[in-house]
Amino acid sequence: MKIVRIGEPTVVMSNPQSHHNYFGWPTAAKLQNGKIAVVASGFRLRHICPFGKMVISYSEDDGATYTVPAPVIDTVLDDRDGGIVPFGEKGVVVTSFNNTVAFQKTYHRTDVYSFAYLATVTPEEETRDLGSTYRISHDCGVTFGPIMKSPVDAPHGPIALPDGTLLWVGRTYSRDDSVMPVDRIEAHRLYPDGRMEFVGAIDGIVLDGQSLLSCEPHGIVLKDGSILVHIRVQERAKGEEKAFMIFQTVSHDGGKTWEKPYQILDRLGGSPPHLFRHSSGVLICTYALREEPFSIRAMFSHDEGKTWDTDHDLYVNGVSFDLGYPSTVECADGSLLTVFYAHLAKDAPAVIAQQKWKMED
Repeated sequence: MKIVRIGEPTVVMSNPQSHHNYFGWPTAAKLQNGKIAVVASGFRLRHICPFGKMVISYSEDDGATYTVPAPVIDTVLDDRDGGIVPFGEKGVVVTSFNNTVAFQKTYHRTDVYSFAYLATVTPEEETRDLGSTYRISHDCGVTFGPIMKSPVDAPHGPIALPDGTLLWVGRTYSRDDSVMPVDRIEAHRLYPDGRMEFVGAIDGIVLDGQSLLSCEPHGIVLKDGSILVHIRVQERAKGEEKAFMIFQTVSHDGGKTWEKPYQILDRLGGSPPHLFRHSSGVLICTYALREEPFSIRAMFSHDEGKTWDTDHDLYVNGVSFDLGYPSTVECADGSLLTVFYAHLAKDAPAVIAQQKWKMED
């Protein structure tokens, strides 16, 4: 497969007139009405920041222009990792997660501004807002219902099933982003009214005799009804990445049981994944390489995920490893649009950017 880029990367979300000008962890989706919606954590100071809020922008012209980002999930905590998934005729779910005040304070003891804000958050407010959060719209994202909570989180949210429900495959929620005694990837059914029920779990991943952290999965329904999931798998030692890669698993019974996950990228080959099917039938997974030269990449499968053609660069950054979380939608002309976050220049804040491209055999 050959990638042909269409034009240069363009900015989807930024806020250059303010100190609150860091945006990260986006997801793009094509809604039922034809609009492209992009959600992300925005109006932040930096990567770890108590002011993060989940914002949304819409495009009615296949990504040529976007509305100004507006808050859709804005708790007193740091709302991170925006996911968005259309389902049914007019349903849209937007997802996020946050972490504790204590976790935030460990990063901001010398930042008077952030620390002073954190001191205003009451224990009652923290209890009310802490968790993996989501809101549901039944009018194509015009209005949203109340904030609800999920037992799992995943950066791009759940996946839509043919029956109009959703399957949320995610890591069990960690309140301070740490490894937990019970820490695994689970599948939960999410109904349009917000009800959730446990379906099944994916075995933990062991590589070379060592248990690694499994997190940030994303899935897609295959043509035969099976569910394919890619999982971010990582290992850190002495502050250094020792593994940052993708494993794959498949369920043939709606998420109740799963095949043993297996590695599909090199140990530092990149992550986290987002899966998408082009109208041609080709499966596309986009992910980020956080080793030099730092890039947004794509892999392709013509056989429903049995094999993958990996490591095609969509965008090469060359500036910072702080980039990634790409997701892809298809434009009306069959071309593709991949949204991601990155620092586009040295000493510049992170923004939400996009690259248009097409596939050629």
